[in-house]
Amino acid sequence: MKDKRILYVSSEVVPYLPETEISSMSFEAPRMVNKQGGQIRIFMPRFGNINERRHQLHEVIRLSGINLVINDLDMPLIIKVASIPKERIQVYFIDNEDYFKRKATLTDEDGKLFSDNDERAIFFAKGVIETVKKLNWAPDIIHVNGWLASLLPLYLKEFYKTEPLFTESKIVTSVYNQSFEGTLDKDMISKVNFDGLDAETTKLLNQPDYINLMKIAIDNSDAIIRGSEELPKELDTYLNDLTKPVLDYYSIEEFADPYTEFYNNTVLNS
Repeated sequence: MKDKRILYVSSEVVPYLPETEISSMSFEAPRMVNKQGGQIRIFMPRFGNINERRHQLHEVIRLSGINLVINDLDMPLIIKVASIPKERIQVYFIDNEDYFKRKATLTDEDGKLFSDNDERAIFFAKGVIETVKKLNWAPDIIHVNGWLASLLPLYLKEFYKTEPLFTESKIVTSVYNQSFEGTLDKDMISKVNFDGLDAETTKLLNQPDYINLMKIAIDNSDAIIRGSEELPKELDTYLNDLTKPVLDYYSIEEFADPYTEFYNNTVLNS
């Protein structure tokens, strides 16, 4: 992976949030590439329950200050950055007072999904892409983890399809068994279509549940990784029927060689 550029976009990363399959792999995979001489960037949301003082987050003024239009409203984008101790790995945080100040991640204290999670997902996807544009950093691979990041492949393939920085980028999505009950806001599809996306590519968002969000990510990716040993049956069948490359599940103890080979020999050659 020497000198290859990989952009990791994840809903959660250790040590900033508790250990899960997503947060652990979103740390271990970049660390692996970093050790192999690759160049990496990690992006995640700056949820309000991340301790900024303990993790030494600070705002990057030169990257902040853009307004992202979400459903016809201007929402200011704030970029913060921190370094993972002992790893020489930088993590960029997408922040906004309205979307990410609350002291929780995706649900309230009763376990109920926040009503604006759909807008947070749109803001996160557009915020990552706009920040990478400001960095002028063209990734060879963009690796997506977690459903809050699931709109990123769609926006790259549709909204930003003429952006030259990403013309050579390959998109990989890891599919996990970390889902949610019910659906996001029923108006999500109109908020996405407000950005002028093709109605055919967004029609699954008429029912914005976990399965359909992941199908949208899969449809707009170049390759897929099974991030969990067991997946919801519908997603399992969907992956089995794909013609694009799918890497089987590997545990955190054994993923390094298969991921490296998949990146180098399959994704970059697809």
